[in-house]
Amino acid sequence: MKKSGEDYLEAVLQLDEERGKVRTTDVANRLGVSKPSVNRAMKVLAADGYIEQETYGDIRLTEKGRLKAAQVYFRHKTLTSFFVDVLGVDPVTAEEDACLIEHDISSATMERLASFLQSYLQREP
Repeated sequence: MKKSGEDYLEAVLQLDEERGKVRTTDVANRLGVSKPSVNRAMKVLAADGYIEQETYGDIRLTEKGRLKAAQVYFRHKTLTSFFVDVLGVDPVTAEEDACLIEHDISSATMERLASFLQSYLQREP
């Protein structure tokens, strides 16, 4: 899956959790893209089995889409937390960098990073 597809899935997941329903306009606003761009992306994601959407209706993640979106979101949040909490990176920069890295980091490295971060955050102050 392309990076942009993962970004769209992550946005749909976040909006669904925040609002309980997701519209094309919501995704466009979240990602700073046009509604036609969202419509094109949703057609591709629907064809690949990640979302369901009736013409101009609400966007719903399929089970496959929810799993993929949750994986991307987990990578994003873990990376952001590592950058801010461990490395002391500015939160805005950490968010931007996490968004870039979340698509390309290997599963093995992500697992090690998540394990390290969990241990780091649980240690005594």
